[in-house]
This record gives sequence, structure tokens and C-alpha cells, in this order.
Amino acid sequence: MAEEVVLLGFWASPVAMRVKIALAEKEIDYVSREQNLFNKSSLLLEMNPVYKRIPVLIHQGKPICESLIIIQYIDEVWKHKAPLFPSDPCERAHARFWADYVDEHIYPNARLLWASKGERQEAAKKSLIESFKALEGELGDRPYFGGASFGLIDIALIPFFSFFYTFETLGKFSMEEECPKIVAWAKRCSQRETVSKSVVLDQHKAYEFVLELMAWHGVK
Repeated sequence: MAEEVVLLGFWASPVAMRVKIALAEKEIDYVSREQNLFNKSSLLLEMNPVYKRIPVLIHQGKPICESLIIIQYIDEVWKHKAPLFPSDPCERAHARFWADYVDEHIYPNARLLWASKGERQEAAKKSLIESFKALEGELGDRPYFGGASFGLIDIALIPFFSFFYTFETLGKFSMEEECPKIVAWAKRCSQRETVSKSVVLDQHKAYEFVLELMAWHGVK
């Protein structure tokens, strides 16, 4: 099995972490090939010639790209354990909506928080907090976004837990004060073995990486 499944990723990439969690939930053995984001490998360029980015799942020699598409593929191919999507079509569409929401709102605003300064950074901070509050409203008082079941929305969002300290430090705000239910949910998720072994729980290490990224992009 391990020789059939290969993941092209990067340790600090939240979208690569998603795929690791999904594979762990399904108990799928795989080979992890760490990529250099600043010097992309010929394998990555061959497997994802359109976007030229991680993550890429290679299954029996065939590439599947983009994290949410990969998670859906994993759920459809390995049906023997831990369904990641709801069985009801309406609930499944609802889960896809909120997973897309994470990509459309959390990911870009998080990036702008470290890649910009002044008014743009402040606007990104405001949008990021508003987006987390929207997700908090969707979560409600449930243990996971799918209720009792850990699933797609949880997998889409939990990798950003690695960067909560980064958000707080660069944005000068408290996630605990702004979004206590999201913080409690994140801590609950991090107790799952599939998450703890797939997500960077050392938030200071993640912050140091972001500082390196800022320096590489010339952000001061």
C-alpha cells in the first residue's frame, strides 16, 4: 500500500496537513516526499503542471491535486473506514460549502496578515476574525462541525490551529477572547491521534517559519 500512495507536501503547509489527516483517518500507509517550496522538484512540476504546487497525492502513478479534491478522492477510494463526508446529499453539499469558505476566507486573510502592513494588514485581521466568528456560528455547541462526527470541515480548518499564535502575534489580538468556541474546538481536535501526528502543534515553530517566509518575501 505504501508504495502505491505518495504525498508531495511540506511540513508547514496547512493544505498538505489536511491530506495527512485524511490519510490517517483512513489508516492508509503512504510515502511522504517533502518538497522545497522555493526550488520545486521535477516530480512536483510533472505531477501538477498547471498550478505547480502542493499538495499532490500520487496513487498508483496518477496525480490528484488540490487538497479538498484529494480529500474527496480519498473518501471515495477508501470507503472501508471513517467516512469523511456526510452520507446525506444535502449535508454533504453543506460540508463542501463550509470547506470552500475556509479556502476563500481563512487562507487568503491569513496570508495577508503576514504579507502586508498598515491598513491592508488591519483589514485582513478584521476579515480573518469575522471569518472565524462565522465558522464559530456554524459550529455552535457541537463537538465537531459534523456534530458527533469528525469530518470534512474539521479537516479543512484544523491545520490553521498551527498558526493561531502567528495570527495573534502579527495581528495583536487574542483568539481565545475573539473566538473561544473555535479555540476549544481546535484543542478538542488536536487530541485526536490523526490530527496530533499530522498537524504542527508547536505554534512557535510555525511562527518561526512564517518569519522566515516574510524575510524571503522581503516583508519587514
